[in-house]
Amino acid sequence: MEPDVESLPRGGFHCRLCHVTAANKPSLQDHLQGKKHQRLESLRAKRQDQELRSVFVSGFHKGTSAPELSEYFQAFGGVASVVMDKGKGVYAIVELQDQEVMEKVLAQPEHCLGGQRLRVKPREKKEFKYMPPKKQGSTHHVQLSPEKLVQALCQVDAQMSQLVQLFELSESEKRLRHLLVTLFQEVFSEFFPECAILPFGSSVNGFDIHGCDLDLFLDLEKTKTFQANAKEPQGAQVRMDVLGTKSNPLQAKEGAGPDSDSEDSILSDIDLTTATVPEVLELVAAVLRKCVPGVHSVQVVHSARRPVVKFCHKDSGLLGDISINNRLALCNTRFLQLCTEADERVRPLVYTLRYWAKQQALGGNRFGGGPLLNNYALTLLVLFFLQTRSPPALPTLAQLRELTEDKDQAIVDGWDCSFPQDMLRLEPSANTESLCSLLAEFFRVFGDHDFAGCVISLQEGRALPLPSFLLSEVGAKFKLGPFNVQDPFELSHNVAANVNEKIVQRFQHCCRDGAKYCRSLQYQRKSSKGKAWGLVRLFQPGVPEAEEVGPDGLLITIPFMLMACWFDKVCAAITFVLKDVLKCSCMGPAGEPLGQEPTEQSGGEQPRSDERGSLAVSPAKKRPRVEGPVPEEEESVSWNCAVWHRVWMGRRRVRRQLRHLGSPQPDTEQEAGSLEVEEKVSEAIIQQEGESLGAEPLLRFTACARVGGGQEDTRTLLYFTPAPQQGPLFQDFYHFLQGFLPRMVERYVGRAVWGRQ
Repeated sequence: MEPDVESLPRGGFHCRLCHVTAANKPSLQDHLQGKKHQRLESLRAKRQDQELRSVFVSGFHKGTSAPELSEYFQAFGGVASVVMDKGKGVYAIVELQDQEVMEKVLAQPEHCLGGQRLRVKPREKKEFKYMPPKKQGSTHHVQLSPEKLVQALCQVDAQMSQLVQLFELSESEKRLRHLLVTLFQEVFSEFFPECAILPFGSSVNGFDIHGCDLDLFLDLEKTKTFQANAKEPQGAQVRMDVLGTKSNPLQAKEGAGPDSDSEDSILSDIDLTTATVPEVLELVAAVLRKCVPGVHSVQVVHSARRPVVKFCHKDSGLLGDISINNRLALCNTRFLQLCTEADERVRPLVYTLRYWAKQQALGGNRFGGGPLLNNYALTLLVLFFLQTRSPPALPTLAQLRELTEDKDQAIVDGWDCSFPQDMLRLEPSANTESLCSLLAEFFRVFGDHDFAGCVISLQEGRALPLPSFLLSEVGAKFKLGPFNVQDPFELSHNVAANVNEKIVQRFQHCCRDGAKYCRSLQYQRKSSKGKAWGLVRLFQPGVPEAEEVGPDGLLITIPFMLMACWFDKVCAAITFVLKDVLKCSCMGPAGEPLGQEPTEQSGGEQPRSDERGSLAVSPAKKRPRVEGPVPEEEESVSWNCAVWHRVWMGRRRVRRQLRHLGSPQPDTEQEAGSLEVEEKVSEAIIQQEGESLGAEPLLRFTACARVGGGQEDTRTLLYFTPAPQQGPLFQDFYHFLQGFLPRMVERYVGRAVWGRQ
């Protein structure tokens, strides 16, 4: 095994050189042969070679320059470089041309420079360590110590308001962003006449924080009109001279046609009315790279839900992005602004809950950052909560639409985005609850909320039941998950679709803890003994607890299924995913084989097993009962399962490998995660492991599916109970199932009922 590689006790390998973990030997080999590992190996060899021919020098006069030291040591041979101590200038590292020169230097019994005796010795050999670069702009994010919080939040009635002042952008930060927007407007107007650079998102929506990204929308509608009206011999084309020519881009240069090979310019002609988004974004990136001073790290991200061009402002470290097809974001930004203007309690409550979520490892600042609750989704949840107070603290979008004048009517990308732009048209709220009370009520309301069984709607200001919602045109396109929050305008978009079951459970658990704390005197009164109190105590970081197996096991919720005999179909889907997709062995609760489907000839179950005894669920007519706390009348199905391979590890990498080996590339993300593809991924992982079945499986567990608790609850509650001493390996498998299993069950049932993946 490579000296840089160590085996992990939970399976897989770790490269100490690159700080990279590989799931199995094939992925480890891919890493070792990859560019990063090869580059670091080469860099380490270079540094080690430099150490072997370098000497440590001290004792010279303060102020001695590197050229002076270089001139002295050149008497013994070639000098490659001299690195001075940047702090006090009391020592230097002198890198010599080769080891022969170094031996001559060390053989000299005494060295003197400028009347000072030099101390010369071989350079100390240190272990090469690669330090991954920090993300740009990360230093701007606020990290408040408990001491700073205590100092800042010293007045009970103003704690939440002071929190806003701690986090919001300073006037200088706002000016910097304004200057950048102005600069971008000037530069882009040279290349896209009559365009508009419009900021949106956290910088301007009323919920800004130190270091938040600068999100910009490049509006090209007027540019398209300008281009269509331009009378040029070669047609209406925007000409991009990205190397500094400041003439009107729509005016052709004399003697420089579209095919000009001039060395001092790069000409790109494009018709904005027919150009694709990637084509325009590449031009935007070219302008940023060549013409906007102080901007670097420009990158086009085509894979994002809304493709963008990312950039970094060098002097300030400010990160930002530019999009061209995200006009809905402008409406969302203005709506959030209106809410902050309508009620002064909105900002303190949102800032408080955002920071609380961050401290509890529930929320993040960015979209798509794994399964955490993003800031936008959490903000919408707070606004929804304020809409549902009695009396309401905020109006619903439906109520706002009734106040809309003709000038406020707006249809964007087919969605009705009409609402008053002037908050003076809104009537003051009759709600007089204090911030302290609202925070406590938020925790109480959402501690036991059924997020998976409904859709949070700010349009109507209520939680929409799934049965009726899924029958609507919008519901058919809505991506259901354990946490469903509808975008205020793009109604088919679930802004919390990335959140998994584990985070939902932790969110509710933290809400219940928060509600309990808000009932205590420590929340409402300052401690006379100097202990943490109020928000300070609430913000103390929570440690994500390892799941404890209760009497019913670890829970995964399968969302509502709109069909007859839904529980039977869900159970059949669970069996298919465990057995056929993930290649688990499945037996009945007493170890007996479970039948797959009854045949007309036999009138009952016909067990079908493979060589491992892996069998499917019995039909609903003879569904086995679960012993223990389950009521006898409760519908349930159980499986005893065994896992023989680490099929949950490295699936994305294997999926890419299969695609590159010639498998047809899926047209959509949904097809990319189809049942057939996932089954092939599992088979490939098993083949790559190259291990035959041992005497004992990696994992054993029992799964029990039950109907949801309520009388009209049509969710499936799937409980997992691991066998004793399964350890962390089962936790990894369970975390994988939390996101994978509900998605595959939905695909299976959808294909069986509606003929789709």
